[in-house]
Amino acid sequence: MTALVIAEHDHGTLKGATCNTVTAAQQAGGDVHVLIAGSNARGAAEAAAKIAGVTKVLLADAPHLAEQLAENVAAQVVAIARDYSHLVFPATAHGKNVAPRVAALLDVAQVSDISKVVSPDTFERPIYAGNAIATVQSSDKTKVLTVRTTAFDPAAAGGGSAPIETVQAVADAGTSRFVGAEIAKSDRPELTAAKIIVSGGRALGGSDKFSEVLTPLADKLNAALGASRAAVDAGYAPNDWQVGQTGKIVAPQLYIACGISGAIQHLAGMKDSKVIVAINKDPEAPIFSVADYGLEADLFTAVPELTRSI
Repeated sequence: MTALVIAEHDHGTLKGATCNTVTAAQQAGGDVHVLIAGSNARGAAEAAAKIAGVTKVLLADAPHLAEQLAENVAAQVVAIARDYSHLVFPATAHGKNVAPRVAALLDVAQVSDISKVVSPDTFERPIYAGNAIATVQSSDKTKVLTVRTTAFDPAAAGGGSAPIETVQAVADAGTSRFVGAEIAKSDRPELTAAKIIVSGGRALGGSDKFSEVLTPLADKLNAALGASRAAVDAGYAPNDWQVGQTGKIVAPQLYIACGISGAIQHLAGMKDSKVIVAINKDPEAPIFSVADYGLEADLFTAVPELTRSI
C-alpha cells in the first residue's frame, strides 16, 4: 500500500497542515508520497522531501496550476491515482474543495474529517458537532480521505531526504478561472497554527472592545485572535477569526475564551486545545464544562487585570 498526500503550499513553502496529514497517511500503512501541484513550486517540493517518513515527492509544475484551482488539482490527482491505495488531503478549505471532486471522478466514497486511523480501511470521524464518534470502514479500492489536522501530531519537518520526481502536468480543465483574492494580512500567528489563541464572544459588545480588551492580551502573549460565530455574525470580528464547526478547527497549547458561552458549534472547534481558560460572568455557561480553568467574572474587569499581571 502507498498513500499520496496532496500538499497544501504557497509554491515556495509548505503549509503546516501538510505535516499533520503525513502523520495520518503513515498510520494508514505503507509508503507515503507527497504531491506538489503548483507553478514554480520547487521550493515546496524540496521542503516536502525533508519531511520525516516521506519516501517520494511528485512535482507537477505548470502555469495553470499557479492558483491551484480545484478542477485542475483534482484532475492532476486523478491522473496518478491508480498507483495509490489512499489519497489523503488536509481538511482545510483547499482540501475540502478538491477531495470531493477527486472522489466523484474516481466514483468512490469520501471519508471526511478523520480523527483516527484504526486500520488501513477503517477510520474514526466526529459527528454531531463532535458529540459522537463514527467508525467508518471503506471497501473502495482507493480511499479518499480528508484529515482533521488537529487530531494528528505533525511529522518532523526535517530529517528526510526523499527523491523529487517530476510528473507531467495535466492540461488546463478550462472550466474555471482565477479572478482575484482578498487575503487578510496580519503580524499575528495564523489561527490554525497558533500555539496561543485569545478568543472573544458576543458579550464583548462591539469590534472596538475586541481591540480595547483582547488585543493587548494577545499582544503580550503573541497570540492569535479568534471569535465565536455569534461575534462574527454581529460584525464584531472578521470571518477569518471564527472558531467552531462552521469556522476553523483549532487545538492550540492555550485557548483563552472571553465572554464565550460555549455553544456546541463553538466547542466542536476548540475542545481539543491542550489548556482551556474560560472567563465568563455566567456560572451556568457551557464553556465551563470543557475548561481546565474557569473564572466567573466580568471580562471587562478580569481581562485587563490579567493583561497587566503578565
